[in-house]
Parts: sequence; C-alpha cells; structure tokens
Amino acid sequence: MEPSFDDVPEVVGWMSSMVDRGGRASQESHRLFLARRTALEMLRDRGYSVPESELARTLPEFRAWWAPEPEIERLTFSTFLASDHSDKVNELLVNISTHALKPKHEVLTAEEKARLLKKYNVQDSQLPRMLETDPVARYYGLGKGTVLKVTYDSELTGNHVTYRCIF
Repeated sequence: MEPSFDDVPEVVGWMSSMVDRGGRASQESHRLFLARRTALEMLRDRGYSVPESELARTLPEFRAWWAPEPEIERLTFSTFLASDHSDKVNELLVNISTHALKPKHEVLTAEEKARLLKKYNVQDSQLPRMLETDPVARYYGLGKGTVLKVTYDSELTGNHVTYRCIF
C-alpha cells in the first residue's frame, strides 16, 4: 500500500506553513509563486500554450488565490504544445534564460540551419557543440541536431555571434 501525504507529518506541516497567517507575507508562498511562474515561463518559451493571465498574476494575487485552500494539487496546471498537442512536458529547471550573465540563445528553424550550413559550407557536426545536458538545452527541451545562435554582448568580449549544435 502506497503512503499518502497525510501519513507524513513533515509534508502536512510544510503544507500548512504555506498559508499566510494574519496577513503577513510568507517566504514559502513567495517561493511557490516564483517556482510556478518560472515553470509557466519555461513552458511558454518551449512553445507551449500558457494563458497570459497566469503569467501576469502578481504575488498578492497568488497569495489571495492560494491562502484560502493551500493544497498542492491546486498548483498543478495543464498545457499543450501549440504545434503538437501530443507533445508532453519534460523536466523543468530554473529559468536560466533570464540570468544577467547568460548570453542570448535563439533556436534556429530548419530553414535557418540549412542556410547557415550552406553559407559556411559545413555540416552540423563541424559546429561548436553543446551537450543535451547543458542547462540552456534542458531549459528549452532541445534534442540532438538542434542549432542555436548565441549572441554575446559584454564590455570584455564585445558583441559577437556564434553557433552551437546540440549533440
């Protein structure tokens, strides 16, 4: 018989600590708010359909929605890939695409990839590589053979573009 959340006092205590008591801001509800919003942003960036109202929800609005019934099941959401309704969501990480030190990464379409390879007369295996396990590749859910345009802009290196192929 599989244990339920009710059988684990730590989980029950953790869940009850999510409730804002007496109007005080709770660090836990703030973390849940950020985690949920980050997950929704990553899904949107991966091409999934995410309602703008979910992304626009503020922390006070989240707390007003969450506090009356703080149940983990209420944090779940369902979405689909805009171009393929059968595609499923895989793991989600921290929203690395918004980090200040991370260069801009753009996924090339098949046509853009073909033009790039033709322009430089190379095969995708000759491009600099990025592992499938790289945080950026994992964030966007990229697979082998996908090419990224990486734009760097810093005082030290200046503004320059390079390309990476996922392998």
